[in-house]
Amino acid sequence: MYKTAADALALVSELKKELVGVKDADVEVVVCPPFTALYVVATMLQGESIKLGAQNVHWEKEGAFTGEIAGPMLKESGVQYAIVGHSERRQYFGETNEGVNKRARAALANGIRPIVCVGETLAQREAGHTEIVVRDHVAGALAGFTKDAMLDTVIAYEPVWAIGTGKTATPAQAQEVHAFIRELLAAMYDSTVADKVRIQYGGSVKPANAKELLGQHDIDGALVGGASLEAKGFAGIVKAAL
Repeated sequence: MYKTAADALALVSELKKELVGVKDADVEVVVCPPFTALYVVATMLQGESIKLGAQNVHWEKEGAFTGEIAGPMLKESGVQYAIVGHSERRQYFGETNEGVNKRARAALANGIRPIVCVGETLAQREAGHTEIVVRDHVAGALAGFTKDAMLDTVIAYEPVWAIGTGKTATPAQAQEVHAFIRELLAAMYDSTVADKVRIQYGGSVKPANAKELLGQHDIDGALVGGASLEAKGFAGIVKAAL
């Protein structure tokens, strides 16, 4: 919940300058501003390689759901991605695996690629329950997905204990969980699907640690939080992926 529409435009304008020469073929960049800024940012991004994402999506196409936003509304605003199941949504708004599954399905039904977030809390990690929690999130959020749906879905592993805390999973810790997620996908589908699904890491990613994190075998990208609020830092993370 950062940036007015004017602030978002200024950020994206600066980001475009920072990323001159970076093409979609090299690395895909997606910005996910608040709902109030989606339309104006979409207008600025026309003809650009930077993609537009939303921070959530409701599972119904319309109805008495005050405060929510529907897939067709996002699609009309130019949205190509939607984050679902972010840990903050789970923590503060009681979102469940079932709801995340319905939101992800709604995104797909509207031609929007869901970015499905999974990850454990510090207490769960310290109790040795990381794999139990991640398996539950992956299986619940992706329940009933076909292979084609899975190939249009992005997974973001975000250890809750590393979000906004300054703590970061070591590259080895992050790689271990990413490899586990890929193994889960291979068991749910097959190795071909598992290899093609993008699995991103999210948790205090910044220019200083991005290259080492993104260099891990099963880490395909980053879901950037606080560092995305400043164009130069965000661009530094993008360039670390080249």
